[in-house]
Amino acid sequence: MIVAVAAATAVTPVLAAPDRAPASVAIREAMAASAAGWNAGDLARFVAVYADDAVFVTPKGLVRGKAAITARYAPSFTGGGNTRGQLSFVPAELRGIDPTHALLVARWTLTGATSTETGMTTLLFERRGDAWKIVADHSS
Repeated sequence: MIVAVAAATAVTPVLAAPDRAPASVAIREAMAASAAGWNAGDLARFVAVYADDAVFVTPKGLVRGKAAITARYAPSFTGGGNTRGQLSFVPAELRGIDPTHALLVARWTLTGATSTETGMTTLLFERRGDAWKIVADHSS
């Protein structure tokens, strides 16, 4: 009975098909690759995690589509690096919503030469083919 209660109350991670990694692994790898792209000054690699139709919430409103998100970030990618500093993510919560959707809440940190910025991000991921892509990003 105790096992049944524990199983009923546990958060079940979204699992991929048998030939795919669990969502939690794939999403963490995608976020690590995105941060590595930022830190290497590789804008295409940084935004590869976004779906073509993703939305990004900013204080000024929504940025719609991967192309517009890319354009928003482009000015800081200069000289083989990123002028805003080194990016890192620390996941706080990763929940499966259904077999094709997951929610990641994480702390982002930008460490620059003279300052550090930090905030929270809430990312909605959707399985698109063999990859997990961000379809909605709210970062503050």
